[in-house]
Amino acid sequence: MKTLNLCILVCLAAVAYCGPILPPAGTQQDEDMAETYLKRFYSLTEQNGPTFRRGVSQLSRKLSEMQHFFGLKVTGTLDSETLQLMKKPRCGVPDVSEYTTFPRNPKWPTNKLTYRIENYTPDMSKSEVDTAIERALQVWAKVTPLRFTRIYSGTADIMISFGTKAHGDYYPFDGPDGTLAHAFAPSSGIGGDAHFDDDETFTFQSSRGYNLFLVAAHEFGHSMGLSHSTDPGALMYPVYSYSDPNSFSLSQDDVDGIQSLYGPNPDVNPKDPKPTRPTTPNACDPNLALDAVATMRGERLFFKGRFFWRSYPQSSKAVQTLIKNFWPEVPDDLDAAYESRRTDMVYLFKGRRVWALSGYDVVRGYPKSITSMGLPKTVKKITAAVHEEHSGKTLLFIDDYYYSYDEVRGRLDRGYPKLVEEGFPGFRGKVTAAFEIRGFTYLFNGPYMYEFSSRSKRIYRVLRTSYFLRC
Repeated sequence: MKTLNLCILVCLAAVAYCGPILPPAGTQQDEDMAETYLKRFYSLTEQNGPTFRRGVSQLSRKLSEMQHFFGLKVTGTLDSETLQLMKKPRCGVPDVSEYTTFPRNPKWPTNKLTYRIENYTPDMSKSEVDTAIERALQVWAKVTPLRFTRIYSGTADIMISFGTKAHGDYYPFDGPDGTLAHAFAPSSGIGGDAHFDDDETFTFQSSRGYNLFLVAAHEFGHSMGLSHSTDPGALMYPVYSYSDPNSFSLSQDDVDGIQSLYGPNPDVNPKDPKPTRPTTPNACDPNLALDAVATMRGERLFFKGRFFWRSYPQSSKAVQTLIKNFWPEVPDDLDAAYESRRTDMVYLFKGRRVWALSGYDVVRGYPKSITSMGLPKTVKKITAAVHEEHSGKTLLFIDDYYYSYDEVRGRLDRGYPKLVEEGFPGFRGKVTAAFEIRGFTYLFNGPYMYEFSSRSKRIYRVLRTSYFLRC
């Protein structure tokens, strides 16, 4: 039997956390949960005496470490934003900064590794499991010299198994949800092995349950020596997020991490064009152009590609996450978004379809066609939208024109479309995003936004897109 390696990685279920902003932290249950969290992920030692309320220096230091890792405001206190993040399902490995490897950079001494699938989950056919595992390993082989060979008996470098609860490694699984899988860093003995919780529902292609290819690809990153990344777009980010396995590609952050250990794939001609890899947008990029902007019950949502930033009054910094982490059924690369105060819903647009959100839940019956709002069939997409609180009207922009939509009557107002310059004198170009706060309407054009009085339509300032992202 293999011996235990101390570098255990326990990946917790990363289903999307969906819920409103939490009330201020401070209950005893919150404090107990936070202390357990810091002990597990930030090496907080056993506390005897004062609690969070009295301010313990070690607690404060560990909170600061955690806040720094996730890009939160570093307060050293258990504020609601920090508590909210602690309550998200996540991987159980202790956190480290940037893409990184484990302490002392453990790696395999050879590029030729073997793997063995010891048993199977009943959720999928054996051929589907075989394919998912092989594809997950090839994710790493494509960018490194690592090569994987399957064996059917004996002890492989990477032993792969499905189990429930206590399954022989002193790190029991916890039933449905919670812990999805765990893997061990490269070493002799149990090093490199990957275990999957068979109380979960694993799938081959569906976004329902947990896609085995995505879970396994993450775990095998640990098996190769990678720890977690702070980049929310990276495969090695602590939070699971569904993406189409057929179009999956490692982020540049993942590639940089694994190649720091093993180098690039020698079979790739350096003269060949390098593949375009997913990157994570930077809130402080002076050329940042947003896809859509909306408010949601006091929060502000800024969408860009696969990501969006959440910002709300009690936060000092916008928090970035993947759209799929919150709404797996909502597409990336949105065209427009707006919040309706009348319906208390947020509407998201992509192409000829519109989704409706009530809080963080997609409303049943959506998506619908944008023609349901009275728009002519010639309109292929909406490029921006904003709801005017004072008039109760919703403005729907199509590049440099816009319509006025009456939500009470459920139809477009007469006399439209109009040129944007006619309704908003001083604006130039096409409207790419829009939103309204505190009596001002903001129209975006690429990396710039124009600030108008919502009532008089007088222009006040032209600002950079990053102005509200608090970078």
